[in-house]
Amino acid sequence: MLVIVAPGQGAQSPGFLTPWLEIPTFSERLVWLSAVSGMDLHHYGTEADAETIRDTAVAQPLLVAAGLLAALELFPHPADAFGRIGAVAGHSVGELTAAAGARAVSAEQAMVLVRERGNAMAAAAATTPTSMTAVLGGDRDDVLARLEKHGLTPANDNGPGQIVAAGTVEQLSAFAEDPPAKARLVPLSVAGAFHTEHMAPAVDVLARLARSVSTHDARTPIISNRDGQVVHDGNDVLRRIVTQVRNPVRWDLCMETMLDLGVTGMLEMPPAGTLTGIARRAMKGVETFALKTPDHLDEARAFIDKHGDASQIDTNPTWRMLVAPAKGTFHRAADLPEGGTLRPDARIGTVQSLRDETAVTAPYGGHIVEWLVEDGDLVSPGQPLIRLHPEGVPS
Repeated sequence: MLVIVAPGQGAQSPGFLTPWLEIPTFSERLVWLSAVSGMDLHHYGTEADAETIRDTAVAQPLLVAAGLLAALELFPHPADAFGRIGAVAGHSVGELTAAAGARAVSAEQAMVLVRERGNAMAAAAATTPTSMTAVLGGDRDDVLARLEKHGLTPANDNGPGQIVAAGTVEQLSAFAEDPPAKARLVPLSVAGAFHTEHMAPAVDVLARLARSVSTHDARTPIISNRDGQVVHDGNDVLRRIVTQVRNPVRWDLCMETMLDLGVTGMLEMPPAGTLTGIARRAMKGVETFALKTPDHLDEARAFIDKHGDASQIDTNPTWRMLVAPAKGTFHRAADLPEGGTLRPDARIGTVQSLRDETAVTAPYGGHIVEWLVEDGDLVSPGQPLIRLHPEGVPS
């Protein structure tokens, strides 16, 4: 099974789009996304220096545009992708790239949202001097205890031996003088304490915008940064992207879900390298491919041929499907026979995992056409549970 991932802020480097712009279709499409975002992405991707593209308001649209357009070069006929990709995920702002790639939102909506996300996060960061520091190594419990002692947030949990601390400059300075044993601290070149309560004003901005965004059920399962759960419902995808701005990125749980899914290959979209590097340490046995330049496209296609396998979601359904959010045991709610009707947001059951219990609801309601699992069945992330017809549509 193949998973495609999109990196987050910090992956960009000066001039990383230069070789891509030698492809006419990429360059032309970037003109369109520049118009949508109101930014000269050609300039930022080729000529701007490191300090300029470090700016949150610049980096985020640049990253999303790069991932989306590289995907179109990889899959010239986008529909082909849905029969090859088992799941998608993005780290932080990369979730918008993943959501647009899975068609939960359009590319244009993603570019407007990421523009406003970047502006709002930059504005929030400007109110108080904040930053982030990578904590490499050390005992996990000791690291987390030391963060709590200094009032810091574990804003990114990227797997064994890599947690990113975030907070005020003063808190990080005190932490640097009192580090966890056997840990190395690396201050990051970022403009604020992302994925913490310092970003609450940005969530308010995005929440207002999100009310006008039309969503669709994802055509490929999306693995959420919030908790590593598989998300299919478009409204839920968007809600999670909005609130994730102030919540920690649990990339460790995303990788756990990939392993639960049986992923054999991970392909990272440009500017690639960060997430495949983490995966090589944390996902032993999973082959990785970092798509960095157009010269790698043929090799990337061969990698897709090797690992590509369609997800369990029917990409052209005449019904709605509800899927398992995580690995675990499915417990079906009582009195839900085939042929019955569900009201919107009705609970159909829960998935009990070793970590927690997650409710599964029917956001739109509808007529129960067919149960695809039994009470007590073990289910995998993204596995279809029930087939529904929308209310008022005959089954």
